[in-house]
Amino acid sequence: MSQMSRRQFVSLVSIAAAGTALSPLGLLHSRRAMADSGCFPTSFTVEGFGAIAPKLPVNSFELGTLANTELLKLPQGFSYTAISIKGTPMSDGSLVPEKHDGMGCFQGREGNYILVRNHECSIGSNLKCVAPNGDNYDNFAAGLAGGGTTTVIVDRNGRVVKDYVSLGGTIRNCAGGETPWGSWISCEENMTTPSSDDRATVKHGYNFEVPSMAGEAVEPVPLKDMGRMNHEAIAVDPQTGYVYETEDRGDSAFYRFVPHVRPNGFGDLQQGGDLYAMVIDSEQFSDCNADPLPVSEVQGGLQVDTRGLSRGASDSMLPFLGQELKVRWVKLDDVDPQEDTLRHEAQAKGAAMFYRGEGAWTHHNEIYFVASNAGDAGEGQVWCYNPRSEIIKLVVESTEESLLDGPDNITVARDGTLYLCEDGSSAYGQFIVGVDASGGLFQFAHNNYDNGEFCGACFSPDGKFMFVNSQAVGVTYAIWRDDGRSIYL
Repeated sequence: MSQMSRRQFVSLVSIAAAGTALSPLGLLHSRRAMADSGCFPTSFTVEGFGAIAPKLPVNSFELGTLANTELLKLPQGFSYTAISIKGTPMSDGSLVPEKHDGMGCFQGREGNYILVRNHECSIGSNLKCVAPNGDNYDNFAAGLAGGGTTTVIVDRNGRVVKDYVSLGGTIRNCAGGETPWGSWISCEENMTTPSSDDRATVKHGYNFEVPSMAGEAVEPVPLKDMGRMNHEAIAVDPQTGYVYETEDRGDSAFYRFVPHVRPNGFGDLQQGGDLYAMVIDSEQFSDCNADPLPVSEVQGGLQVDTRGLSRGASDSMLPFLGQELKVRWVKLDDVDPQEDTLRHEAQAKGAAMFYRGEGAWTHHNEIYFVASNAGDAGEGQVWCYNPRSEIIKLVVESTEESLLDGPDNITVARDGTLYLCEDGSSAYGQFIVGVDASGGLFQFAHNNYDNGEFCGACFSPDGKFMFVNSQAVGVTYAIWRDDGRSIYL
């Protein structure tokens, strides 16, 4: 990546926000640097792991029509395998479904890793998630299944040991998220009802829990108290068991689910809970230039509108970047509406608006989440919420698609580095873009095969593998360092 200009990209992740050093001194230095440079952070890049270049997968000879194809660009000293390609047979007799999406990695037996992977399939998709044991949430009137999850067990050589459908009969399962008790929450980004599509037999728009060691397709139980909406991702606070949720709408809210019983294992979330939406106090002003927070009046209420947080800012200034903003929460009543109105109730009660909530991840007890098309340029933001202090901060904003184009899924390495999966439309192709603790950006991987989005990036528990999906070709990649070390900067 070439050196960025201020016009191209302005980013700040304070040392405290990134989680590698939580001392107030680090935050003080970052604020002082902003003040000394005129209340805005200067743009810069970091070397990261070095330049990326095309590379063949280690198992290239096994890949049929994809053999001898340099599918990824990676830094020197990294290798990968391409596994679990759509349309190939699985251990349960099914074919790997298409549209690989969000994914989590769990520690398995005998040193293996367990991937639970979403598939963003709709009712009419060609390669769907069909539960061989018949436990589909919705068989649909035509006897067809839609989206769901597959579970893929991978060894330490990046090869598949076993794979099977673990959730069937849902629709458009997107980002989802891991739980601390070893399960995966799969989220429907869909609001189909039998009245809107006569092929459906039940309402959609729910979250479903899948244990990482299910062994076969789980009985699908919709977690209705977590809200019926155009779900995208979840992230769990390990200290409280609260579940934070994003919503993929242009005027989405950010939600918190408080379980009735603190969850410690699979099934506890089925006991229900209460749902809240985040409100950002509108009586706050930029520390940089005293600008007020932008507000909108929607549904008869007044809300902070983060979609325009930098609206009108100069090319070299994002006045709220890195600033701590106070938040509170409002309780929602109609959490299972017939129509797509959950966010409308939230906005009527003052909930802040985000532009297309996407991926979410927990790191050092803070919740990171992406607003994919937010910002003055519409190229995406990353937010960090601290549940202990009830503070939220904008930590990344893209101002040009050639440098960060529509971040979607997010994961965070143990060293605090953010990894953002692009899902944009630019001619530059799709990258996994890293953001280090100082705010410097670097390219970690590039889709060298097509312009399909990256999604589902996650690290193995020991940090030695990054697993990530490429949706268009329908493949999962296992990436590792050649020297066997964990993937840290």
